[in-house]
Amino acid sequence: MRISGQLPSDMQTIDIQYYNSPAGELVLGSWCGKLCLCDWRQRVNRGAVDARIIRYTGARFVERPSEVTSLAIAELEGYFSGQRQSFSVPLYMCGTPFQILVWEVLMDVQYGHSESYLQLARRIHHPEAVRAVAAANAANPLVILVPCHRIIGKNGALTGYSGGTEAKRLLLSLERDHTKERWLF
Repeated sequence: MRISGQLPSDMQTIDIQYYNSPAGELVLGSWCGKLCLCDWRQRVNRGAVDARIIRYTGARFVERPSEVTSLAIAELEGYFSGQRQSFSVPLYMCGTPFQILVWEVLMDVQYGHSESYLQLARRIHHPEAVRAVAAANAANPLVILVPCHRIIGKNGALTGYSGGTEAKRLLLSLERDHTKERWLF
């Protein structure tokens, strides 16, 4: 039972830390022992993503490292060096039930593989919802860990990505270079 109207200290703040990845600068945020943010710092709609996370957590951003952001950085460094193909950092997804469904299915797209937005829509049993799936994919606040970069156009085109087409190409190439399979794009 709470005696005062204040939240416990670990719930009042989202600890953020910046990480300069080979694909661009990322902002990482942890809340209540989970990563709630791993996104491109220069994202076009950065303010909307941050506002959504604040709305879902009720917390405010404070720039300071945490165990979770430090773990995320270590795992990202392993990913970029080709030593890690999956992540163990705990995640907190700030989104609508539909967005979270799409993001959870995104996490099933294996390292070194890609799918189209239509394939993703079919995997959630809503093949008519390609645009909604694309919008949920674009709203993903946990890039790389929730691998939205692995979703491409049905013709193989590297369509929209919050980090930009070059970042998407770099991530796909990195994964391609560390798997035996070859992609066409």
